[in-house]
Amino acid sequence: MFETLLKSVFGSKHDREVKRVRPAVDEINRHFESYQTLSDEELRGKTVEFRARIAEALEGVEEPEARRAAEREALDELLPEAFAAVKDVCRRLCGRSWNVVGLPVPWDMVPYDVQLIGGMMLHEGKIAEMATGEG
Repeated sequence: MFETLLKSVFGSKHDREVKRVRPAVDEINRHFESYQTLSDEELRGKTVEFRARIAEALEGVEEPEARRAAEREALDELLPEAFAAVKDVCRRLCGRSWNVVGLPVPWDMVPYDVQLIGGMMLHEGKIAEMATGEG
């Protein structure tokens, strides 16, 4: 009963995690909207930009522990833009198909918010369990 009362007041761990990352999902979706106006070449250029920003963050950092921390910070900062780029690539690929072991496999998926949340949890080194059908 006490546990139920605590959950009703503070929410479950899941609810708190979703609430914590919701602003990042909103930021991903804002970038996603702006990326839709980019050409394929400009979107491809985002990868070069992301790599340059990571390299800049690591510039002059020699000590391994400090380097890992700087890289982690740079990746965390890039996450919304990188996830948005992937989401837009998925959108652009919809309707195309590829032959896999001789069978055509169509691409018809753009990540939902819940899938973005799952990806962020994996990025943080956590296990992400999703309901059936959520991808």
